[in-house]
Amino acid sequence: MAEISASIVTYHNSPEMVSHLIRRFRGGGEERKLYVVDNSSNDALRTVAEEAGAEYHFTGKNVGFGTAHNIAIRKALHSSKYHLVLNPDVDFDDDVIPTLQQFMDENPQVGLVMPKVVYPDGGDQNLCKRLPTPFDVFARRFIPGTVKKMLKRRIDSYVCKDVDLTHVTFIPYISGCFMFLRCESLLRSGLFDERFFMYFEDTDLTRRIAREYETVMCPFVLVRHDHGQGSYRDIRLLWVHIIAGFRYFTKYGWIWDAERKEMNSRIIKPLIIK
Repeated sequence: MAEISASIVTYHNSPEMVSHLIRRFRGGGEERKLYVVDNSSNDALRTVAEEAGAEYHFTGKNVGFGTAHNIAIRKALHSSKYHLVLNPDVDFDDDVIPTLQQFMDENPQVGLVMPKVVYPDGGDQNLCKRLPTPFDVFARRFIPGTVKKMLKRRIDSYVCKDVDLTHVTFIPYISGCFMFLRCESLLRSGLFDERFFMYFEDTDLTRRIAREYETVMCPFVLVRHDHGQGSYRDIRLLWVHIIAGFRYFTKYGWIWDAERKEMNSRIIKPLIIK
């Protein structure tokens, strides 16, 4: 059994970016199993992936983020102890994966951990979030700057700026750019919900895992993420984001959501972590 497997979902990413990330992941040991699931319209990345030792899967079309990762996760689920969901635009140092693996080994109650995520220049991306209400999502995305200043306290609370994140903290909404998952938790909670083409699939998965495990941010290691915020620049991605939000709140509740309230309240409670 491989201790750690990982999946990268690509969509016309540069060969250099993909090759670099594969080397980063595999640099700590040949026993690590890596899957590249390619949603591009051609298989130009096949040679790059296979020459670097990854198992390549070409979908032939863009099947979405969660659906593509599920292709790899289903293969890894019974042969790996941990599975790492990676965005192709992340970068990290050699100590990150061993540190997170040791953390998970020592804390079996944790089903999912994310390191601190920063921009390439070192700025905090604020990817630790509370489970949102529809208003939280609308306010952060659509309300103009002048009015948004009046809601700063609420928006800051949504992205946990009011929480001390200098120690390991329970977080009910962890970003899909870097998810270090215990495979046992996926067997119990299920994989990505494939009704979400992109956006909110990480919210949904974290929430389901958090029903039975701790889902945490570990600040002792960090990764760099060249986050593009595509839905802010592309009207098609904005529409995908809106549809995903509609499906998420239809699934969990637009107004009444007792589980959201309970999970968000757990953020400020101390964790017993080694």
